[in-house]
Amino acid sequence: MARAPVGGEPLPSAFAPGQTPRERAEAGAERARLTFRRLSGLDRSGPPPPQTLAGQPLNPWTIPNAIGFVRLGAIPAFLISALRTSDGRGRRPAALYAIIAWSDYADGIAARVTGQYSRLGTLLDPLVDRLLVISGVAVCWNFKLLPRAALAVLVLREASMLWLARWGLRRGLDMTVNWFGRAGVWPVMSAPFFAMIGRRRVALGCLYSGLPLMLVATTRYLLNARAQLALRTPPSSSG
Repeated sequence: MARAPVGGEPLPSAFAPGQTPRERAEAGAERARLTFRRLSGLDRSGPPPPQTLAGQPLNPWTIPNAIGFVRLGAIPAFLISALRTSDGRGRRPAALYAIIAWSDYADGIAARVTGQYSRLGTLLDPLVDRLLVISGVAVCWNFKLLPRAALAVLVLREASMLWLARWGLRRGLDMTVNWFGRAGVWPVMSAPFFAMIGRRRVALGCLYSGLPLMLVATTRYLLNARAQLALRTPPSSSG
């Protein structure tokens, strides 16, 4: 369970089998202190839940992961719906895209309410987000809804992050989401949506405001990975 700030009375609820009394108290305290900012993910103070760190079991059978699997399975449905249109615009594909995007909040809220954090959830959530962005870019590229040069940069960025995540996973690195990534993901993710409903100017504003933030986030991920590897390298002895 996630570690909560000191204070607060634990609420009675179901706990995972095999938990120690301390883990149960921490989980109860966190649920008791779930403010709006914490529940919505705006307040991310404190260390990450131990279950999400590198080396922990994937633990796929949780409510948040079930939401993630549904989001992942809905992406092909969005692509089919969008590519069947004559110009890439339409209420149905736009609605599907929006539901998949906004349900990103649902798995995070479910994890914080139930305490069902997992290593798989930490990996699955950004994977679904990136696949959704790439799918939205594919639709915009195919129907020329947005400038292809900017879309190409975005696809390269998302593809590089998929590779970086896989590379970091193999080496047991913790690729913690940074605030540049959090700030940039929603404008970037919103750009295809606004393009699909015919709001090109809004879509362009989202794309060009979010893309620089995402590129900065990628740089921060690389620097973080480099720092973690440096800590594992034993200092060379001289003399």
